[in-house]
Amino acid sequence: MSIRNVVSWTAILNGYLRSELDDEALLLFREFIESGVWANCKTFVCVLNLCSRRLDYELGKQIHACIIKDNCSNLVVDSSIVYLYAQCGDLVGAFRVFDQMPNHDVVSWTTIIIACSQLGWVEDAFLLFSWMLLEGFAPNEFTVCRVLNACGDEGELKFGRQLHGTIVKKIFKNDVFIGTSLVDMYAKCGEIADSTEVFDGMRRRNTVTWTSIIAGHAQNGLGHAAQLEVYCWEKKFMLNFKNYTQSNIYVGSTLVWLYCKCNEYSLASKVLQEMPFRDVVSWTAMISGCAGLGHEPEALEFLKEMLGEGVEPNPFTYSSALKACARLENIQQGRLIHSSLNKTPAFSNVYVGSALVFMYANCGYISEAFQVFDSMTERNLVSWKSMIVGYAKNGLRREALKLMYRMQAEGIEVDDYIPATVLTACGDVDWDMEHSPEHCLQSI
Repeated sequence: MSIRNVVSWTAILNGYLRSELDDEALLLFREFIESGVWANCKTFVCVLNLCSRRLDYELGKQIHACIIKDNCSNLVVDSSIVYLYAQCGDLVGAFRVFDQMPNHDVVSWTTIIIACSQLGWVEDAFLLFSWMLLEGFAPNEFTVCRVLNACGDEGELKFGRQLHGTIVKKIFKNDVFIGTSLVDMYAKCGEIADSTEVFDGMRRRNTVTWTSIIAGHAQNGLGHAAQLEVYCWEKKFMLNFKNYTQSNIYVGSTLVWLYCKCNEYSLASKVLQEMPFRDVVSWTAMISGCAGLGHEPEALEFLKEMLGEGVEPNPFTYSSALKACARLENIQQGRLIHSSLNKTPAFSNVYVGSALVFMYANCGYISEAFQVFDSMTERNLVSWKSMIVGYAKNGLRREALKLMYRMQAEGIEVDDYIPATVLTACGDVDWDMEHSPEHCLQSI
């Protein structure tokens, strides 16, 4: 084109975004800026969506400043700014923009509600949802699904039931996505009978629906019942879960996890091998399942196979593999995993750090265990327990007691398991929480 105006620039920019060509879209936007053509509201929305996808907070803030300077604000633009800040984790910034909006619609309400639920501000999400209803806005399926998911995650059964009775049954009775969210919400709240009732009443189901009901049974201690239901559903609905696992990675991963929970290692392995595509979730389900069932060598073999396929482990994969190394006292494999971890963001994960401490301590390499423990930016009860018990079991009684008192001094509650283990290892050491560490160490 010899002459390009804002409409043509915006059209091609939007086309790149729809095709998920984010890098090309960013280069095109730079070209657009250099061309001297002035952006309009639609251009700003495209670039804001690009920043949200790339989590480019700094560029997003610059675009926001341009919008304010050019007085290019409208409902769609403002909602895009709220979404940008929410995606980048700046919920305060998202609220600031939302509160300054002269008008709201269901999209802007849904954006801020989803942001709150994703970032852990669940109570605020519930309050905003109630406020939205009071303002006279009818929620869409995305709003309802997100609020139901938050109810399940937080165990807010009462709110979930109210939402089910007052809105879902009247407006979204046959929506498959909301039905699936209900199945998941009731299962997470421990109401498996209600979950099954919703599931049985659904006219349509997708693979996520099946995954939710199977996982719900297994999570509620009904793993073998879930196995039976898989068989019954195959007969009742003429489904073939083998075909499902071959065509849908989520169902396959859930079945791997389910069979491991039911101590059916061979079935879990068979499902995994039959899956044509395996992601980090399916591999991790198998590796953690093997480690939990006492098949530690197999867990490490599956890790090698996973890496051979080019799948990047996540923190849960690493922590499960490290636990397998600890139980096998396989320090060589553990060190290889530690070396790989140093190059990934998972290294700073508290569960991975705790697993490393446990691995080194269980293999008798207590100085390396403490080095990892001391370098951890965040520690939880498992981290402290692994290090203290590691000291005690390796005969370092004084260090175990010192660390136990340090733990107490830092305001972390010492559970019954830790002193019991230390006392067993220390034999004749007097344990008295009322006295100072120095007093108790005198008996060593």
